[in-house]
Order: sequence, then C-alpha cells, then structure tokens
Amino acid sequence: MRTLLSLALSVFACVGASSLAHAEPEGDRISYAEKTVLVTGSTDGLGRALALALAADGAHVIVHGRNAERGQQVVEEITASGVGSATFIAADFASIQGVRDFADTIARDHPRLDLLVNNAGIAFNREQPRHESEDGHELQFAVNYLAGWVLVNKLRPSLAAAAPSRIINVASGAAHPIDFDDVMLEQPGAQARGYGQSKLAQITMTAAIAENFANDGITMISLHPASMMDTTMVRGLGGPIRSTVAEGRDTVMGLITAPSLQAGAYYRDGEVATPHAQAGDTQAQQKLVELSEELTGVSLD
Repeated sequence: MRTLLSLALSVFACVGASSLAHAEPEGDRISYAEKTVLVTGSTDGLGRALALALAADGAHVIVHGRNAERGQQVVEEITASGVGSATFIAADFASIQGVRDFADTIARDHPRLDLLVNNAGIAFNREQPRHESEDGHELQFAVNYLAGWVLVNKLRPSLAAAAPSRIINVASGAAHPIDFDDVMLEQPGAQARGYGQSKLAQITMTAAIAENFANDGITMISLHPASMMDTTMVRGLGGPIRSTVAEGRDTVMGLITAPSLQAGAYYRDGEVATPHAQAGDTQAQQKLVELSEELTGVSLD
C-alpha cells in the first residue's frame, strides 16, 4: 500500500484554504442537470432533502436506504415532480459485503457518476451499550466511516469517468480522536466516544486521500452540515434541536454546487475550517488508511 507521506495535505490541520492542494477553477455554480448522483441515507432527514434538491436541479438520483418502502416514496415524489429522475437501491451498511455488493451494482449500472454524497449515518447516545456490525466492528464506525471508505474506492472508476466529479463526506463538528489501540470501543466506557470517532475518521480519511483522488479529477471534501438538525437520528438522541433540515440542506447544496472547492478540506458553515488536529497528522492518516484496507478488503488504488 503506497505511503501517504508525500501528500500535500500533511499540514492540513494548521493551515488555511490558500495552501490546500488542487483548488478547482472558479466559474459559475455547477448544475447537475442530466448528471448522475448518489446520496447515501437518502430515505429520511438530510439525505432525503438533498436527493429532492438534486432532482429538482435535473439530476438522476440514486436513492439509498435500508427501507424499500421509504425509498420508493422518495423515487415517486421525484417522478411526480416532473423534474429529474430517480432509482432506489437498498443496502445495509452494517455489512461490509452488503456495501461492496451495493457499490458493484452502481458501478455496473452507472459507469459515469458525477457526485457521491456519503451521508448515511447512525448515532447512539452515551448511555447506550456498544453495538456491533455484522462483521463484528463497532457499529457507528462501520456505518458512518467504513461504508464510505468502500464506496469512494470502489466507485472511483465511475467518478473518474465523469470527471470533474465530486465526493462530499457528510461528517460532523462532533469529533473525538481515534484511539488506534481501541478503535472498536471494547474498553469500559469507550462507547461514549463512538460517534465522534467515526466522524473524525471521515474527516481524516478525506485529508489523507483527497490528493490521490484529485489526480483523477475527483474533488473530495468533508463537511459539517448544521448542528443538531431536526432529524430522526437527532430526536432519537434526545438532545436539543438547534437547526432545521432545510438549513443543513442549503449548506451542503451550497458546497455541492460551488464553482470551486479545496480538495481535502473540511468545511463548516460553508467555509473552510480547521478540524481536530488528528485529521492532519500524517501518522494517524497512514494508520487509518491501513486499518481501513485491513477491515474492508478494499485498497486505496
């Protein structure tokens, strides 16, 4: 597996936008009319709002979720609007093989993919016990992070074929350093850091491999959409609602359609921001890439 030490993002955590590599050229806002996009976790909440917004722009949206009935409802709503189009593909991201099969289906049916939005996610509050995926991995790490690792790498040929294309990793301002000695949260009380760890993993992955993907004309960023949106997931945590889904949608769509993005950057409130320092640590990046390859069987090409 190639070393990451040569990547230009090694100082990512402590620099501003001007030093990040591969900024896209300035120009008009991007339209997704007649383009193909995939939004994971798009049967509810932010993902659903993004799917509808992209379809309203004329895109063909690949809707993803576990529940076929809800997925079909999104497809029918898009179809009834008369603008854009949609198909639904079910997949359970708690299974690495399920994610791999999902990616293979998309790659087969859509050899050109203009946009991938890794939005699917789950969260447990601090009082809940540790949960495992089908593969025995801590569930938040599996669904929120490992699934995205599989998708960006297995769908890379389709994204490269449609270049310039984009990957948007929907992360969070909630971040906890990855403990590489206990990634699966097996120590007592470790489950409390599960969500923040999985989200920082998304940001760290983006910083680690975005330069590599930029060589294929694929711009990858991570972002925080909005704090404590009024979604099923947030309501299930029992915390205070601080923002609407529409606010999160508008922030994410603003970046999806922005004429220029900084490859590898973390965005908050639509602007380049500084994430937790671990995201820019080249040793942590290297460890995370190696761990991701080991756990999923999917390598960084």
